[in-house]
Amino acid sequence: MKFLAVPLLLFATISWATTCDSGNRQSPIDITTTTRQNLPVLKFDYHAVPLKIANDGHTARVRFDTGNLLYIGSQRYTLQQIHFHTPGSDRIAGEVFPMAAHLLHKSQSGQLLVVEVLFRIGAENPQLAFLLPLIPAHADGDHMQEGTTTIDANRLLPQSRGYYRYQGSLTSPPCTEGVDWIVLKQPLELSAAQLARYHELFSDNGRAIQPLNRRTVLESF
Repeated sequence: MKFLAVPLLLFATISWATTCDSGNRQSPIDITTTTRQNLPVLKFDYHAVPLKIANDGHTARVRFDTGNLLYIGSQRYTLQQIHFHTPGSDRIAGEVFPMAAHLLHKSQSGQLLVVEVLFRIGAENPQLAFLLPLIPAHADGDHMQEGTTTIDANRLLPQSRGYYRYQGSLTSPPCTEGVDWIVLKQPLELSAAQLARYHELFSDNGRAIQPLNRRTVLESF
């Protein structure tokens, strides 16, 4: 199994490698066949917070304190961080996306949930235009921006909130399974120049597509 980069954690034990190599509910996947259901509406309760951004050596990572919430039915999740992958992680009907943003959430019980926003090449993305110049040049921990610089995660969400949902894993070691994935159907756009600017700082860090292994991918109406 080949990883282009390891954006979150490094291999430290053989057992971690075994999970990545032998797990049967791994991410990302190619979403080709779905089961349509009346899934709960995604209710994002995000607001602007002081920007805390890091270059972790593999990707740009924005961390959030408590207060940015996602409600899915009766479940509540707190936004932990946003980071980026190139190329994008999941595919839709074979389409490879040049970038994806992963919005990592956690419930009160510790359940991890990723909301994935995919990008196509097109118009300049305003939120990336704001973030790209602020990414630290070196991997040296979180940077709090001076003054009143804030980030609003709403600006990284598409207008349409239709989604796919499946059970998967972290996309880098330790490849922990049991992670809920919400893949938003509507991609955003970024410009070719923005993608090139990102690649001045980071190499590709996307993981290869993993077998579906009889999992069901749910699709909202």
